[in-house]
Amino acid sequence: MKAVLRIIRYLKGTAGHGVLFKQNGHLETQLYTDADWAGDKGDRRSTSEAEFRGIARGITEVLWIRKLLTEIGYPPQEPSKVMSDNKAAIQISENPVQHDRTNHIEIDRHFIKEKLKAEVITLSFVRSQDQLADILTKAVNERTLHECLGKLNFGNPTIQLEGEC
Repeated sequence: MKAVLRIIRYLKGTAGHGVLFKQNGHLETQLYTDADWAGDKGDRRSTSEAEFRGIARGITEVLWIRKLLTEIGYPPQEPSKVMSDNKAAIQISENPVQHDRTNHIEIDRHFIKEKLKAEVITLSFVRSQDQLADILTKAVNERTLHECLGKLNFGNPTIQLEGEC
């Protein structure tokens, strides 16, 4: 109940907040993906597997956004950037060799490899402290929350931005 009341207080205090969409000169799509299902501290298998599957699911969302942009007359000119803070998941995606450890995610691996080869996406490593998805997948401290919200242009859209008229 304490957690629910804290969430309600937060929502009440940020009722005027929203996402500000401003012109940035490009239509580049970026995806930050993060998962920590089961988070086994001993062998980390669950974490890497969940992250890998999260990348595959995220790519399907990027494909939908790319299709939407194309339908409204703005076809993407560059590959979409997919950022993950899990090096193991990125290495599995880029490694053409099938291992016993990856046979249970083979379909996802082939899907990701296909999109990489077609240059629809690029996979990039992002440091954990720069991982914007963390505010949606785990508890973060107040400083990290505000830094991520700032990078996402989340705030009070009625406040005039510096340098704008």
